[in-house]
Amino acid sequence: MLISTQDALDTVLRHVKPLKIARLDLADVLVGGFVLARDVRCDRDQPPADRSAMDGYAVRAADVARVPARLELIGEVAAGSKARPRVQRGTCATILTGANVPPGADAVVRLEDTGRDDNEIIIRASAQAGLNIRKRAEEASRGDVLLKQGQALTPAAVGVCAMVGASVVRTRPMPKVAIICTGAEVREPGQTVAPHQLRDSNGPALQGALASMGIAARRKIVPDDPRKIATQLRAAARSHDVVIITGGVSVGHCDFVPEAVRAIGGRVRFHGVRMKPGKPQLFATLGASRCIFGLPGNPVSVLTGFWSLVAPALRRLIGVAQGECCPLVKLPTVKALPCQPRGGRTVFRLARVVQTRAGAAIELVNSAGSADLIAACRAEGVVLIPANGRDIPAGAVVQFQPWK
Repeated sequence: MLISTQDALDTVLRHVKPLKIARLDLADVLVGGFVLARDVRCDRDQPPADRSAMDGYAVRAADVARVPARLELIGEVAAGSKARPRVQRGTCATILTGANVPPGADAVVRLEDTGRDDNEIIIRASAQAGLNIRKRAEEASRGDVLLKQGQALTPAAVGVCAMVGASVVRTRPMPKVAIICTGAEVREPGQTVAPHQLRDSNGPALQGALASMGIAARRKIVPDDPRKIATQLRAAARSHDVVIITGGVSVGHCDFVPEAVRAIGGRVRFHGVRMKPGKPQLFATLGASRCIFGLPGNPVSVLTGFWSLVAPALRRLIGVAQGECCPLVKLPTVKALPCQPRGGRTVFRLARVVQTRAGAAIELVNSAGSADLIAACRAEGVVLIPANGRDIPAGAVVQFQPWK
């Protein structure tokens, strides 16, 4: 029995549990995609002291209320320097960007607003207290939560971890994923192919999609043989959290994947989704923690199924909140979208984001069907056309699923 795309997603996320929390070195999460499993707190005030925001001279604001003013130069403070020349009435100190403001000073006059006459600095611009100073704790105070549990470890977040000394972070490891591509006609990309054969594009495309999430995956081609498929499926499931298998999931006499899944003890949670393309999608669980996804063989169906069902499962495994595992963007359409009823199925149409005078909008990409991988190259994702039998007028807001 076919289920709706929402029911399919809900079923997947209900049966996928986040992986066990691990302690990883900061260097091991630089590839991106990781999500924090614990809050990261500030270990000291940021900045830890009043610091100069630019190169110039540390002064007392009262001394430069009227300009030009002449001040005696008494020393220099560079970034990282322990020097603390005390700035008193009528004096100043050279200061470089990022250096701690010396005692007595309450403003920094930028270098461009000064001149020099031997050991005297001529200040040509007045300054108020606090000018060009980054005040202690103005960004964060010791103990503040800077990064919350569930936050993605973006490059900026990794930088924050380093800033507060969190060289080891608590996160969930990337899922181990295996890809099995079935079909007697499927050959490796580097092989010569006869007219009745084709090169494996699904496997490399899935590897690329997974790599964009920070996941490295191995790939294997298996012929249409129920025993061989079951053998490879069992071996892959033994050492991987998720197995993605393409082809062989429909109802033809050579579609052996459902049989193979059951043969190794897998429990099929659904087989068939009201979506186009990709109706024969299959999802199964094996034991308490293994997941198997069966995707149809056509490449656009594979990519649609991956981003609609597999990617949300992978996000859940690494700790993304359940409601955030399948992000959709709402944007207006450039042109009207005909419903083209498909038996109550949600239609996933190749689309891209374009810039119009009114802002970003969605434009369909012409496609010859679910086998048209070339058209998929011109797309940035899919627009979801609901199975309600109504056309979508130009300018109406639709749901767009980015393929990234």
